[in-house]
Amino acid sequence: MRIAVSADEVAGVAAEIGPELERRGHTVLLFGALVPGERADWAWCSEAAARAVAEGRADQAVVACWTGAGASIAANKVDGVRAALCTDAVMADGARKWADANVLALSLRLTSEPLLVEMLDAWFAGEPSADPADQANVEHVAQI
Repeated sequence: MRIAVSADEVAGVAAEIGPELERRGHTVLLFGALVPGERADWAWCSEAAARAVAEGRADQAVVACWTGAGASIAANKVDGVRAALCTDAVMADGARKWADANVLALSLRLTSEPLLVEMLDAWFAGEPSADPADQANVEHVAQI
């Protein structure tokens, strides 16, 4: 898969996200503080990663800022993006299953390296639900 990755600073696990994804066989597109000279503010770099998903240049994205809140808010402003701020593997699995999330938002403050690995395991193992009620929710979100 092609995964866009953004962070507004190289703190916490920010520098580990791309290499961990590459170890899993994914192609990584970097944005924000992960690219020297690129604008690193959370709103701009999260938007850039989300647009990569919306425009088909990436299949999914991982966006990160200190709390994860700003990154998820900015990503969710991009049409076609369903970003979920997750703090553990159960949330990552649920976001993929029930919301068909295509952008994982992380807190650089809260996410440790072992937790990052667990969340990515759950995220990539997760499949969107086939339940018609869950699918109706995802379709409704697209119409809002």
